[in-house]
Amino acid sequence: MPYFDHSATTPIHPKVLKKMIDVAQQHFGNPSSVHASGRKSKAIIEEARRTIAAAIHASPSEIIFTGGGTEANNMVLWTLIQSEKKHIVTSSIEHPAILTVLEKLEPMGISFTVLPVNHQGRVDPKILEKSIQSNTGLISIMMANNEVGTIQSITELIEMTHNHGIPFHSDAVQTLGKIALSVQDIQADFMSFSAHKLYGPKGVGFLYKRKGLPLSPLIIGGGQEGKHRAGTENVSGIAGMGEAVRLASENLSKRMNHLEALETVFITHLNRECHNAVINGCPNHHLPGVISASFPGYKSDILLAKLDRLGMEVSSGSACGSGSIKPSPVLEAMGISDSQNISTLRFSFGRDNTEQEVIELVKALGQFANG
Repeated sequence: MPYFDHSATTPIHPKVLKKMIDVAQQHFGNPSSVHASGRKSKAIIEEARRTIAAAIHASPSEIIFTGGGTEANNMVLWTLIQSEKKHIVTSSIEHPAILTVLEKLEPMGISFTVLPVNHQGRVDPKILEKSIQSNTGLISIMMANNEVGTIQSITELIEMTHNHGIPFHSDAVQTLGKIALSVQDIQADFMSFSAHKLYGPKGVGFLYKRKGLPLSPLIIGGGQEGKHRAGTENVSGIAGMGEAVRLASENLSKRMNHLEALETVFITHLNRECHNAVINGCPNHHLPGVISASFPGYKSDILLAKLDRLGMEVSSGSACGSGSIKPSPVLEAMGISDSQNISTLRFSFGRDNTEQEVIELVKALGQFANG
């Protein structure tokens, strides 16, 4: 069954699964225990931490393991409750793990400004700068959008933010394993990541936190993760994430080239088969292999059902907003009309997809959208 929804989640890599099974079977000790089994489990965690840190050019001490990207986002946002400056600036196309959290934090004294984006889904640095207040304590802008694949001018946004002495957080869940990423180049203060977006296991992720910055624990109890996240660690999950990051880092050029090739095939054939189709997002700054396409006059839920009957799996947008044919808030923020909005599908390709699968996908779309 051709799967074209890798932005929602990815199939676990065989080598990652093997690593997790080996660890789960052979190393069950509690990492906080001082005996041999505990020390081995702790060593496995620290090995994964070093691998991940090296992949993004960070220090191992700057990596905090979490239960996923959502938790990592929450950790950063909830910290503002204990800050003197309680105003946050974010964008209108953020994941619900940012926007919904901010709404929940309002009764606790947090205020926030939601910035508009242009028709390509990018934040204007000048508008961001104008939104800064005297009590702004954090700016949180995602690096790449999960629905349309638009990549922000992140370094420019961060440089402007730092000129005002404000920390910058970025939800970077969609980026690792798809584009080159170095925290030394980006200079963000916090970045959130999730394993299941790059052929790792679900339920595990990590937060990059630059040295010296305050971070309050969201989960309180023991002293794990440098007292930033209590609870016995998911040793096999962390080991699997480390292996997934290692594989992604070693094969980055190959994966990028493959995704770009699939994207080219898709767009070339789409122009032939579906003359009215519209590609959304930013053509010059977007994740490879992530395409948001609108098919005017055809509702996305109907197209989804027809493709599903052919065994082809795609999405109408963010998986976290599935089950609804209401207009996507992301596309709405980009100024896309409701009629075009509810006619939009997201295609996100992966390492196992072939060009022939993509060609068959577009042929099917052509039959449905032109029928």
